[in-house]
Amino acid sequence: MRKVIVSMNVTLDGFMAGIDCGLDWHFKTWNEEMARATALQLSEADTILLGGITYRGMAQYWNSDPVNMIRPRTDLDFASMLNSYPKVVFSKSMTSVSWNNARLAKRNIGEEVSELKHRRGKDMIVYGSGKIVTALTKLGLVDEFRMWVHPVVIGCGKPVFKELSGILNLKLVKTEVFSSGVVILYYAVK
Repeated sequence: MRKVIVSMNVTLDGFMAGIDCGLDWHFKTWNEEMARATALQLSEADTILLGGITYRGMAQYWNSDPVNMIRPRTDLDFASMLNSYPKVVFSKSMTSVSWNNARLAKRNIGEEVSELKHRRGKDMIVYGSGKIVTALTKLGLVDEFRMWVHPVVIGCGKPVFKELSGILNLKLVKTEVFSSGVVILYYAVK
């Protein structure tokens, strides 16, 4: 069965974005080494799950011809995959999507993702999308968290697990450390 993998950048104090959804802290520690790791992670999946806010931000930034983008070479592979992979968008307010290979989910998130997990293919990856992560976690549909912890404290913002109640038991299965001080913590859901 395919896995659902959450890959999320977080601050040391547990925020996925600033109060204004800002990610400027994220770009201060980003480097080519991390770009290669991101492309490798995405290459192990074949479907991207997104919430509406994350979809709009990513589509605006990445939805263009990768060859003509002014980006570091290491971002081109990632951009090519992002633009070619199927993207399933979960949003109650959106009525259409325009990014290549994107579609709005027609069913509720539990039914949609459960059916996708049983299809043949590689794993699915969720970027950002705090509400989607919370919903999938509550439904027991997340198999792994890959938390990119940045050596930054912002004091306030959008917490990662704000809406979860109770204990979520995880098992640390791997760590990866980058020269920028960012650490990826790979957790399997028990």
